[in-house]
Amino acid sequence: MSDEYDDEYDDDDFDDDVDDDDVDDDDTGNRIVGARARAVVEHCAGNIVDEVDELDVESEESGGEVTLLIHASPSDMGRLIGRRGRVIQAMRQLVRAAGASEDIKATVDVVE
Repeated sequence: MSDEYDDEYDDDDFDDDVDDDDVDDDDTGNRIVGARARAVVEHCAGNIVDEVDELDVESEESGGEVTLLIHASPSDMGRLIGRRGRVIQAMRQLVRAAGASEDIKATVDVVE
């Protein structure tokens, strides 16, 4: 049965008309540095705070590092930080992991 399959289909039939020379391995294209980390912060913080309209995530980039600054309502600061800082520490862990998937160092800070 495998001989029948080999005779019926050649490797050329499955060619995608894509040359290996056309594939660009350079990641310096039009991508936003830290986009995944920022999306993680916006999603997590958006589900934690009460006043989502006042939530803003600002990003500062320098080299291969991205710092994400969370601006929120003063009444939501305690929710974002959590008891003994556990919520913001968990968010920092998630952002570090998201940044690592993009080969960048990502950090999070809460500012007023």
